[in-house]
This record gives sequence, C-alpha cells and structure tokens, in this order.
Amino acid sequence: MYGSVNSLAMIGLEARQVCVEADISDGLPVFDMVGYLAKEVNEARERVRTALKNSGIHMPPKRITVNISPGDIRKNGTSFDLAVAVSLMTAMEMIDPSMTGGMMIFGELNLQGKVMPVPGILPMVIEARMRGFKKCIVPLDNVEEGSIIEGIDVIGVESIEETLLYLTGKILIEPVKNDLEDLLLKNGKTENADFSEVNGQQEVKRAMEIAAAGMHNILIIGPPGAGKTMAAKRLPGILPALSSKECMELTKIYSISGLLSNKDGLVTCRPFVNPHHTITPQALSGGGTIPKPGECSLAHKGVLFLDELPEFSKSALEILRQPLEDREVRISRTHGNYIYPADFLLCAAMNPCKCGYYPDRSRCSCTESDVKKYLSRISGPLLDRIDICVEASRMGFEELCKSSEKNESSETIRKRVEKAAAIQQERYKGTGIRFNSELRSRDVEKYCRLGKKEERLLKKAYEMLGLSARSCHRIIKCARTIADLDGSEAIKEMHISEAIAYKSIDRRYWNG
Repeated sequence: MYGSVNSLAMIGLEARQVCVEADISDGLPVFDMVGYLAKEVNEARERVRTALKNSGIHMPPKRITVNISPGDIRKNGTSFDLAVAVSLMTAMEMIDPSMTGGMMIFGELNLQGKVMPVPGILPMVIEARMRGFKKCIVPLDNVEEGSIIEGIDVIGVESIEETLLYLTGKILIEPVKNDLEDLLLKNGKTENADFSEVNGQQEVKRAMEIAAAGMHNILIIGPPGAGKTMAAKRLPGILPALSSKECMELTKIYSISGLLSNKDGLVTCRPFVNPHHTITPQALSGGGTIPKPGECSLAHKGVLFLDELPEFSKSALEILRQPLEDREVRISRTHGNYIYPADFLLCAAMNPCKCGYYPDRSRCSCTESDVKKYLSRISGPLLDRIDICVEASRMGFEELCKSSEKNESSETIRKRVEKAAAIQQERYKGTGIRFNSELRSRDVEKYCRLGKKEERLLKKAYEMLGLSARSCHRIIKCARTIADLDGSEAIKEMHISEAIAYKSIDRRYWNG
C-alpha cells in the first residue's frame, strides 16, 4: 500500500518542493523515515504514531517506510508532521489519493493529534501558488498569514480528525481570504512616539527628515542626555508607508523567524530594531546551525538603531559593512548557502568620548589619546557608509522647558517625507529603485546631474576633506534627497552645501 502528498522544505527564504511518500508492506513491524532528515524531522515518527493513535487511528503492525524526497535537500523543522500523517492515512486507504492531488500540506502535530502552527507559512503558500497548486492545508493558527496570497485556497485545520473528515468529503471548510491592500490600510499606522515631544535639536530633526525621505544612514553625536535616543525612537513615525511588495518581503522574514504576532498574519509597519551593544556578530547578521535571520534582516525596510555605537564589538560593527553595501546578508554552511535581505536604514548614536563631553573641555576629562582611542572603535570604511552625521548639542534651560505644542508633529514631518518619496517613486519607475540611497554609480550620473557651480563646490569639499569616491557619491545622493524635499528638479548649490555639512562633521572628529 502506497500514499504520497506534496509539501515544501524551507532553505533560508527559499522553499523547495518535496514529496512525502509512505509505503506499508508485509514484514517485521518497523517505522523508518528516510530522505536526508534533520533530527527534529526524524522525531516525527513518534509524534505522528502517537497523534494518530490518540485520534482513533491505529497503524498496522507492518513494515512502514516514509520517504521525503528528493534526498539531496536537507529537511529541517516540524512542518512535515501533518503531511506524513496524511500520506500514511492514504497508504492505509482511508483517503482517496485523488483528494490530495493539486494540494500542499504543512503542520506540526502534538501527541493529542492537534495541528500546531509552524514558521514560514507565507513563503510556503507563495511557492505553492507559483508551482501551480490550487490549495494548501495549514494549521488553523497560520491561516490568516497564508490567506493574503491570491490565486490559492488556504484551508485551516485544528486536528488530524478534522483533516481526515475534510479530505474524505464529510465536512466542508471554506478557504479564508484577506485582501493585502485592505490590511495595509487598516494596520499601516502605528502609535509611535511623536517628534512634538522633542524640544530643541532642530538640526537633528532636519537631518532625520532627510534620512527618512531618502532612507539614508545617519549618525548622531552628542553628550549624554542631549536627546539622541529620544529622537531616534521617533524616526519610524516619519518614514514613508510600506508598499505591498515591501510588506510581503518583510512578512516572509518574520514568518520564517516565527515572530509574526499580528492577528492578521502581516507586518504592515516599518520595523524598529534596537539591539543591545553586547550583541554577537552572529546574532546581528544571522546564523546558527540552521541559519536564521539576524537583527539586520529583521530591520529590513525599517530602522536598525545602534545606541552607544563604539560600545559594540569591532567584529559586530565590521560585519555591517556587507549588508550596508549589498543590502543582503550571505551565510555559508555545510548544508548550503543562505541569503537574507537586509535593506535597512542604519541610525546610530554615540558619545564623542568615554565621558561623553568632548570637545567641551570645561566638562571633558579625557586626554587626546583617550578620545582618539574611543573614536577609533568606529572604522573609516563604516563611516564611509554613513550618509549623514549630525551633532546633538546640549540644550539651554529655556529650550528644554518649551511647550511641546510649539514643536512640529511627526505627522507634519511625515507628509513632507511622503511627498519627497512620491517624487522618487515617479522618477525611478520601472528601475527597481525606490529611494535615492539605493542609487548605484551609473544611476548617480543619470539622475543626479550637477551644474558647474555645484561641481566646483563638490570638488573643493572632495579635496579639502579628503573624501573617498564612495563618500562623494553619498553626498550627491543626499543632495538629491534635499532637492526632492525642496521640490526642486535640479540639485542646487545650497543642496550640495547642506549635504557636505552632514559629511564634514565626522571628519572633524575622526580627522581632527
């Protein structure tokens, strides 16, 4: 007796089709599972056997072999349990093989026969639809997550018993349908802290507005208590809304990480990820025996905030260089290579020295060598990848006590940011680029043409500040964003001048 069903194996963000086959034949009673399986997949033997027994289904005392093919793909996780159970019930002639054709099955089983949720349902359902399958059976707790994909029916089940009744036609379960655009409209706004609560620091607010409009990396330098962290935590509130494509990318990452908490099974807001400075390089970039997305990937299309930047280990900071340049993380393991997207806005904050008050010599007790040693924890190549550097100065008492009603709200700033983002979206239509920070060298020449006065100003800054070619291009891209915020098609001298100012501050600290 033979039975088979289709399922998927997750390798990073990529799903591979597998066939779960069951054969029951005469011989000594034994239950074997083969097919290049990880330990948790092999353990499905006992989970499935006990779950079937407690659901009133007794396996025959025969030789039972389950194969998950192809054999050259490593199978991990517990999402094959339900598929194994259905293939066994098909082999026992309890289910007609025609009922599982054109269908994929995912789910973990507990010992009572209940179907438990599993990570990665969204990319699995997307892959099933791309391969021409018309239906997926998934755990009931995952059904909202899978139901946002059009063109495929997603059936949620609670138990083996319910699955059997559905596949034998004794009960009807209606597929759940959710509209992605409706969910984005309903859940796209978050209750972020507001910029109206931040008194003073107009230069920081302006820099953050530019960073949000073009998704530029930003570094804030200032003494303790100046409001660096307070301002950074309000950055997500002024970012442009996620597009439907970005929403799907982000939800896939959180799905395979098992971090989807939204009842609609969808990440609709740009994330704000704030790891502690003791984080390991592996936790930041992703890793493990079976690599999982790290903090860089969890911040995809959002903000990665590194507070007290020099306190992070040098190896953790240097590992950021690849994702900041390539917007993805590559991880190599014995069982295969994994690629996770990591297109984030880096927002970092730091004190200028160990005590935090340099260059105010009336308060700073650090020696020049102490200051240089502290600042040297941030490498030149990492600074090169930061577009905007701004100082948060110590506020006066009058400024500190100013009424928050006189400050601009996040909503007011966000409207300007969204207007600039719309200009960029129209300019780069059909190119795969959405923000100015994503421009490559050849794109800079095409979309960021400078007049003679602007070129002379940039050349002077290039020579005086000793800029690298990368820094020069980042100044131009930042100037392009400033021009978009002004509603100017041409990049003017004042736009270049402001962009240079944001790049010259770090030179004052590190090359002073």
